[in-house]
Amino acid sequence: MTPLAGVLGYPVAHSRSPAMHNAAFAAVALDWRYVKLPVPPSLFVETVRALPGSGYRGANVTIPHKLSALEVADSATAAARGVGAANTLTFAAEGAIEADNTDAGGFLDALGESPRGRRALVLGAGGAGRAVAWALREEGAGEVLIWNRTPERAEDLARELDLDAVVAPRGADIVVNATSVGLDAVEPAEAVCALGLEPLDAPAVVVDLVYAERATPVVAWAERVGARVVDGLEVLVRQGVRSFERWTGQAPPLDVMRAAAREG
Repeated sequence: MTPLAGVLGYPVAHSRSPAMHNAAFAAVALDWRYVKLPVPPSLFVETVRALPGSGYRGANVTIPHKLSALEVADSATAAARGVGAANTLTFAAEGAIEADNTDAGGFLDALGESPRGRRALVLGAGGAGRAVAWALREEGAGEVLIWNRTPERAEDLARELDLDAVVAPRGADIVVNATSVGLDAVEPAEAVCALGLEPLDAPAVVVDLVYAERATPVVAWAERVGARVVDGLEVLVRQGVRSFERWTGQAPPLDVMRAAAREG
């Protein structure tokens, strides 16, 4: 049986992960196949538990399942436990499920510079926002501020990670969009307004975890104000590299994965 891997999400049609991982498998001569797994929340636990018996070796997890992915696992890495969410599941031959969080390390790899001593603003308090906020804290960011459109969620996450929640976005050296704004078609001005970005002084770096066919509203804003941009595809690739290595034990072909993700 051909070993399988996939991405669990709802929606998941837009995902570039299959193209990226299938290109990587081919590059290292692994007869594996990676597929999209659109699964609604009501079927998530049942589906995950059935995957090992269906030939799956691993799975990535995206919106809205990252918290549930940690809960369903039999064991978890320090990163997954620290973040409180998982985006990577590894299935043992006997069916045991291990949760990991490659979002955190992948984000730092994509960032490409140390956040130590700098102020960071994280927009969004879901699974991706959790990973970014935890990673920034662990790497010594001077201040990590969390904003969410539902203030209570920002407050809950800030309390859990011993960080600071803000009721309105503030200026920062590093701004990270970990919301879903930009995932659907939306006017750039409307998106920037919804996230409260327009009044901010230009940050040094903007990271947008969302990716789309064209520049997302957040990326367009960052380019307009002169910030260095890290787009969602680079973050996707970097977390994917870590997942690939965990599943296969082989060195990931970074350039191949990056090219495949960008070609779609």
